[in-house]
This record gives sequence, C-alpha cells and structure tokens, in this order.
Amino acid sequence: MEMAQYKRVLLKLSGEALAGDRGTGFDEATCIPVAEQIKSLTDDGVQVAVVIGGGNFWRGRTSRNIDRTKADQIGMMATAMNCIYMSEICRSAGLMTQVLTPFECGSFTKLFSKDRVNKYLGKGMVVFLAGGTGHPYFSTDTATALRAVEIEADIILAAKSIDGVYDADPAVNPEAKKYDTMAMADIVDQKLGVVDLAAAVLCMENKMPMCVFGLNEENSIINAVSGVCTGTMITAG
Repeated sequence: MEMAQYKRVLLKLSGEALAGDRGTGFDEATCIPVAEQIKSLTDDGVQVAVVIGGGNFWRGRTSRNIDRTKADQIGMMATAMNCIYMSEICRSAGLMTQVLTPFECGSFTKLFSKDRVNKYLGKGMVVFLAGGTGHPYFSTDTATALRAVEIEADIILAAKSIDGVYDADPAVNPEAKKYDTMAMADIVDQKLGVVDLAAAVLCMENKMPMCVFGLNEENSIINAVSGVCTGTMITAG
C-alpha cells in the first residue's frame, strides 16, 4: 500500500454495510475483504480501532411498543454482537484482536479504558469498541466521535453503504450531488444528517476530521488511510 498518512485511526463500519445485499445479519463476502484491508494496515504499522453500528440487527427507535431506554440497550448489544463477529473474522485473517465494552459482558469482552486501548494498540492488536457509550439516547455516531477523541485518533474513517455525503438522498434523487470536501461546521449549521448533531459538534470542538466513503469500493479503507478519500472528506473546522 501507499505510505500511510495516519498512525492511529478509528474505523466506523456501518452495520448495514456489513450485511451486504442480505440487508440483515452478516455477509462474509463483504466482511472478509474488510478484515484483509485491516490486516494490511496493521502490517504497515497503522493502529486500528473499530466501532460498528447495529443497524443490520436492530432499528429500535422506529418501534412504538418499546421503551426508548430498552430499545437503545438492545442496540448496544447488537453492536457487541457485530464486534465479536468481526473480531473473529479478523482473527481468521491473522490478526490479534480484543473487544472492549463500557459495561460488563461476562467473559465475552473486557471493560473499556483508554489505558487498555493504548496497551492493545501498542501490541499491534485491532481493538473493537462495542456497546456505544453504554448509555441510552446516544447514537453509535456519537460513540464513534467520543471514542475517537478519547483515544486520540488522527481521523475517523466512516465506511458506509453509500459512497459519501450528498446534498439529497441519491436513492431518491438521481440528480443528487456528492460533496468532495466539506467542513464539520457545515454539517452542524445545515443539519445535514451525515452524523447526528452531537457527534458533529464533538468532532468540531475537538478538531477531529472524518472521511466518509463506500465500504464496497475496492481497497476503500486502505485508500482512505493513504490520504485518498474517494468519498467526502469532512474537515474539522
């Protein structure tokens, strides 16, 4: 791969993207190439932490029959399942991994702390940060921004089922225009919905840039770490 532009990255994987064309669950044909790209990065000395959404299992906020707190807790468990699964896929690719959560999961995971993240990343391990923030009313976007700032990542790499940020939904409007670059302040001011407002403000206040790109593009993660954002580069300003 080309020279890495970042030493420590937080990779945010969309749960829907991991499901591939299936829509739910896991699509190994999608997940294995992701693990292989992560392996290439760690072989090159890049430290990789991973957050995964839960949308391939749970969209609890659309339910009118479940308390919001309980719905969010189910969503947190969905992200834990995703991280345990993807951790094993990475291990099958020859990586060492560890899954951390902000709450006890018995022997399944270890409790999150910055010290643990630094220790594991320093050993060349891939660290999966599951369970969101551990609190309801905070999205996986917000958890991603919080963890990226907390572990002092150089950038957030947001791998989605869509290949960047558009001025309209390209699935609905074929004339939708993709942004090559934009400022985090634009997301806050225009409420663009790329990430939720809390996550955008957290990134803006802590100067955390983000590259949004399509997971299904070949070597998209490697390209992003090499400084080639094929989607939308969101500057921290």
